[in-house]
Amino acid sequence: MRKLLLATAATLIAAAGAAYSQDAKMSFFVTSVGSGKGADLGGLKGADAHCASLAEAAGVTGKSWAAYLSTSDTDARDRIGKGPWVNAKGVKIADDVASLHSDANGITKQTALNEKGEAVNGRGDPPNRHDVLTGSKPDGTKIADQTCGNWTMSGAEGAAMMGHHDRAGLDDSAAAKSWNSSHASRGGCSQEALKGTGGDGLFYCFATN
Repeated sequence: MRKLLLATAATLIAAAGAAYSQDAKMSFFVTSVGSGKGADLGGLKGADAHCASLAEAAGVTGKSWAAYLSTSDTDARDRIGKGPWVNAKGVKIADDVASLHSDANGITKQTALNEKGEAVNGRGDPPNRHDVLTGSKPDGTKIADQTCGNWTMSGAEGAAMMGHHDRAGLDDSAAAKSWNSSHASRGGCSQEALKGTGGDGLFYCFATN
């Protein structure tokens, strides 16, 4: 009986270790929650810290994280390291910055998981949360006037460019299917404004190392 218990324990430990190592590879996720203050993320520093906090809470340590966000003087594509990047299930999103910003990237509703490995609500799900803050053009460069004051505004003023993590929108246009540059927020930068178009103040996080 004792040998059986030891063997069972060893099997469970091995299984847990395998699950952890799979999660530990994660280098890309959509935040499960935003700041709660609309597009006011505390600037890039606050957004990066939010990425790191969520990743560590999910058991992924030893990585440096950057939010995929552009500002008036920064391009999102230049913040996120060189790749490759994989989600919490070990599925590859892209090999490098060039492939991430090409039609060959692997971002879909099924792969753009949060840090817990969970799917994020998209178009058709209640509530829709597919609008992801980026402030970016399709090539990952900045749209200076659509960053909600460099991610410090949460009122009725300003606007933020957002992408659709589920690659779905009102039509079949390239913008509707864009993961990083679909449309600007309407009605400002508040949580209510972001929710009004199908968002929740979520953003992408990438490991830079």
